[in-house]
Amino acid sequence: MTTGAPWFVKNSIHHRDFHLLTIFKLMKELSRKFFDIAVNHPNPLSVSAANYEASTPQHILRRPRNVLTDPPDDFTEEVERLIEINMLEE
Repeated sequence: MTTGAPWFVKNSIHHRDFHLLTIFKLMKELSRKFFDIAVNHPNPLSVSAANYEASTPQHILRRPRNVLTDPPDDFTEEVERLIEINMLEE
């Protein structure tokens, strides 16, 4: 609705035409900025929350910062690959 495009236009076309980040890339970028700010924050509790040892890959619980270092899953990789292909074709 914001772009005025018909309902049948694919989201990948919007991403390409408007140079939008995927949710995965946006969340990674925002998380990276958050942790960069938190590490240098004057409040020592914020600094201690941002600094921690990442859990092992076999661990069931994943800390939020692990998302920054973990590779994208297969689905996300495929979507990003298709977006790049669509951008090259146009």
